[in-house]
Amino acid sequence: MPSLELEIKELIISALALEDIAPADIVSSQHLFVEGLGLDSIDALELGLALQKRYGVSMGTDSEATRRHFASVDALVAFVIEQKKI
Repeated sequence: MPSLELEIKELIISALALEDIAPADIVSSQHLFVEGLGLDSIDALELGLALQKRYGVSMGTDSEATRRHFASVDALVAFVIEQKKI
């Protein structure tokens, strides 16, 4: 598993206090909200803040783009790479 993917999975788990989930339990292409992990809008805010603090990225104000970035771990990895030019 690429390290950024693992880091983001670990960040999701720690930021949202998902104690019963391990990084290997999260499928990178799986939806994060409603289906999949079942996260909600409060989780999105907490995760957004954690991503901003850890990687210095900002989600911006475009709600459609934000939904795309939060669609899955794969989408978050692509967003961080795009923003940070990793």
